[in-house]
Amino acid sequence: MLVLSDDDPKGFVRYGYSGVNGPDKWGSLSSDFSLCSQGKKQSPINIAKNITSNDPDLKPADRNYNKTRATIINNGLNIEVRSFTRYDIHKKNLFTANGLIWQLVYEKGPGIMAVDGKNYTLEKMVWHLPAEHTLDGESFPMELQLIHKSADNNITVVAILYQYGSNDAFLLQLQDELQQLQQDTCTGDEEARIPVGLVQTRTLVRHTRKYFRYVGSLTTPPCTEDVIWIILGKVRKMTEEQANLLRAPLSAEYKNNSRPTQPINGRTVRLYDEMHQVKNIDSNKSDKNSESKSS
Repeated sequence: MLVLSDDDPKGFVRYGYSGVNGPDKWGSLSSDFSLCSQGKKQSPINIAKNITSNDPDLKPADRNYNKTRATIINNGLNIEVRSFTRYDIHKKNLFTANGLIWQLVYEKGPGIMAVDGKNYTLEKMVWHLPAEHTLDGESFPMELQLIHKSADNNITVVAILYQYGSNDAFLLQLQDELQQLQQDTCTGDEEARIPVGLVQTRTLVRHTRKYFRYVGSLTTPPCTEDVIWIILGKVRKMTEEQANLLRAPLSAEYKNNSRPTQPINGRTVRLYDEMHQVKNIDSNKSDKNSESKSS
């Protein structure tokens, strides 16, 4: 798979997922990509549950997203689901996260999440097939990455893993348009565009009882580090037909767009578990009651 990376067409660096431009070669393709081979905090990783540490200081990963009108775009390199506003029409936006990308840029903002007291705005959604992160060495058919950025350009990514089962409600909204996109072709600098209309995001903001958190990187060049990753503990379901719909519009070399897991290099994976948090609260209340009685 080959993808172009850069905002300037004259400065594109071609990278892929196999062969001479594959993940193990990314660091040598450009000096801007050096972290891909030299970085010590790279993503994705395998999350070994037995060595994660429950952190009572972590807060729920609550997110507040808005509805948006969107368009699916096949630009010949990848597929985007993008929303347009009067601010976006004159703004050049090229994301090269390889696969299906949802770029959310609109007047009132697509929504936010708070991490460590800082607000992060949802910028785009990216589907990776198969999933990039693994749990105890187990791989999954798909991973949806919700990429957020703060006002000072820090990045937090929420990742949702999927296994085969029942239909995913969010993807059902895009089903007809993805089927239509299979019939469209684009060459050169042409784009195939399919309007989606109003897209609901409520299925993506279900209450999260458990998640894993660590500091890593973007999983595509330039492999920027110090990215906060939040991997939801609940694996969601989608059908194999839905996965095929996501792959179908892409050419053969683009259908698998996952970077292999990277060394953890001593990093800590923190665990948020709502049940543990409740027990800690109850225990603290009990201790305080005991102290007040004894006094």
